[in-house]
Formats: sequence, C-alpha cells, structure tokens
Amino acid sequence: MNHKKTIHTDAITQTIVDLIFQCSFTFPPEMTELLRDMRNCEELEIARGSLDILSRNAEIAAEERIPLCQDCGIVTVFLEIGQDALIEGIPLVEAVNGAVAQAYAKFYLRKSVVGDPLRRLNTGTNTPCFIHTDIVAGDTVKVTVYLKGGGSENMGALKMFRPTSGIDEILQFIENHVIEAGPNPCPPLFLGIGIGGTADAAVLNSKKAVLRGIGSIHPDPAYADLEAKIKARLNKTGVGPLGFGGISTVAAVYIKEAPTHIATLPVALNLNCHSLRYGEALL
Repeated sequence: MNHKKTIHTDAITQTIVDLIFQCSFTFPPEMTELLRDMRNCEELEIARGSLDILSRNAEIAAEERIPLCQDCGIVTVFLEIGQDALIEGIPLVEAVNGAVAQAYAKFYLRKSVVGDPLRRLNTGTNTPCFIHTDIVAGDTVKVTVYLKGGGSENMGALKMFRPTSGIDEILQFIENHVIEAGPNPCPPLFLGIGIGGTADAAVLNSKKAVLRGIGSIHPDPAYADLEAKIKARLNKTGVGPLGFGGISTVAAVYIKEAPTHIATLPVALNLNCHSLRYGEALL
C-alpha cells in the first residue's frame, strides 16, 4: 500500500506566522549587502544618504522589532502542493487566513485590508489574503509568503503588445513607466516582469518573478542578458533612491516568461519597493 505523507494544517499555519514575522522585521543578509554595494557606487551625496537611511531603518527594525515599513502590506501566499501529500486538519483556506490574522495581531502589524473595494470597510484582521496554489510532483508543501505595500502595488502595470512589437518597444514602455512612477514605489526597485501567457498570467508571473532569489540569474542566457540590459537602462534614468536622483533606481530585474497565444504579447510590471518582503519554507 502506498502511504502518503501527511501534513497537518497546524504546521502550515505556524509556518506562515513565522514567515510573516521574518518578513516584517528583518532584511536577509544578501539584501543588506546589496544596499551597501549600491551605496558605494553612488556619487550623489543625497543618493548615498538615502541608501544609508534605508540600511539604518532595517537595523532599527530588527533591533527594536519595529516593522520595516509602516505599511505592513497585503499578504499573498503561494503554495506548491505535492500531489503525493495528504493535507489534514481544517480547510486549507481557513488555515492560511487564520495564520495571517494571528500574525498581524500577535506582532502588532498594521491591518490594511478592506472587505469590499468600494465600501472600504477595514476587516480588522488583514484578511482575506490572496492564495495561489500549484500542484507539483512529490509529497511536500512549499509555502511562500509575500508582503507588499499599497504604494508600490499602485505602480503595477500591464500592457498588451502586438506580437509584432519589438524588444525596443517593450523596453521603452518599461522605462517610461518607471520614470512616471518616480518616488512612489520607494526605489531602489526589485522589478518583476511577466512576459507572455494571458493578461492575468503575466501579472501573476510578474509577482512570482521577484521571488526568484536575490542575486539569482535567469537560466536562459537570452533572458539573463535582457534583465541586465533593462537594469542598466533604468539606472540611467536618474530616478535614484527614493526618487532623489542617482544611479540606483533598480536593485534587480527579474523576468518570468510564459507561452502565449499567437496573437498576443502581454507584458506586466511589478514594481516592488526596496524592502522585498518574502520568505519561504518547505514542509
């Protein structure tokens, strides 16, 4: 008899609570190093000073357990569920939302979710969150928690290009949008770009893209070169840290591509602020 691995929803709940704590108060070491490297490359004093403040803000957040940002974000949870895993306990959606509500109450994080987009009544729990699941091979559950504030979320974009559009047209769209966004998404940005798929898939992939890992390189050399080209181009725009000028407009560029219809070429942009708040765990 084939016995499936059992994962209880209590474990998923606790994992999400722990990840929200981690994301809300601490920068990973590689992000701290990246801020330092950008600071050392800046010539403008205001740019160097801005990056110093961001680094010091992260230190204070960790030392005094103060959130990295007053906007503690809306929560997106990505679940990669192994087809051979058996999940026991309360309904999974209930477990995930319960974890978010528990974490935001326990750690005194700002609740920023309204239950209806037009009536604007705060739910008081920062729920419901947004849950995306993928069924994968194996018997594990991978949990990824992603927190994103409203300021940078408002700067997201989607454009449906013609399939005959060239790379230069796409690059111009990206550059124009980042310049127009200016200081609003709190640069240096972690820029996620979803290319291909359908409109909704491109937007989702633009968010998944920034979760690839700081310092990671796209496995396809052509896309890796394109990421480097976009980063270099955007860092010549002069937007700079927090919009005050400089060469650190983007910290990193991540592309996630997908097959698409012969008549479409969607391109979505996810402008994440300098505080890339996400964490993952494998159960």
